[in-house]
Amino acid sequence: MEWKQLTVGPVQANCYLLWNGEREALIIDPGSEGDRINQEIETLGLKPSAILLTHAHFDHIGALDEVRSKWNAPVYLHQEELEWLGNPDLNGSSFFPMVQSVVMKEADHVLKGGQNLVIDGFSCKVLYTPGHSPGSVSFYFKESDLVVSGDALFMGSIGRTDLPGGDHKLLLKSIHNQLLSLDEETQVLSGHGPSTTIGEEMNSNPFLNGFSL
Repeated sequence: MEWKQLTVGPVQANCYLLWNGEREALIIDPGSEGDRINQEIETLGLKPSAILLTHAHFDHIGALDEVRSKWNAPVYLHQEELEWLGNPDLNGSSFFPMVQSVVMKEADHVLKGGQNLVIDGFSCKVLYTPGHSPGSVSFYFKESDLVVSGDALFMGSIGRTDLPGGDHKLLLKSIHNQLLSLDEETQVLSGHGPSTTIGEEMNSNPFLNGFSL
């Protein structure tokens, strides 16, 4: 499986395109700049199968409807944040004057933690990683040694927990129970910033050192 990171929008969130040998693709977190995302998909010759959302903050969903309508791709979101797509107060866009209020259509499919997701030629496990937000999930592609962590885990940092529904202790539990239990070689594609690995974060992330469950 191949992947490409597109950093989009005023707060520089990462949108990911993942594709297989058949050029079937998953779009993860189309947060802004829908034209650019769609153009990149066309340039790569991809055939989107679905849009996966790690969570429903505005910077991860802002181009959702533009991308969805272009490719007629179904949207997957955790059950805890289904209402956030259409509510600027919940998705946070009403709190940031540099962005317009984000109101998107409903998701097509509901995610739950622990489920195995099979879409066309893709298979991944949905890891429930709340704390940054109540419905945050990570998508683990075991065969590719890759996890898309959303805003749970970053290189050298973790997600903020000062937004509505955030819980610092719960986020640390999620990271330790769901992410740090993966193989150390697993590549981590984060919601902001560069990629990292589970092993690198276990060894050097200052927010994780010394934490006790």
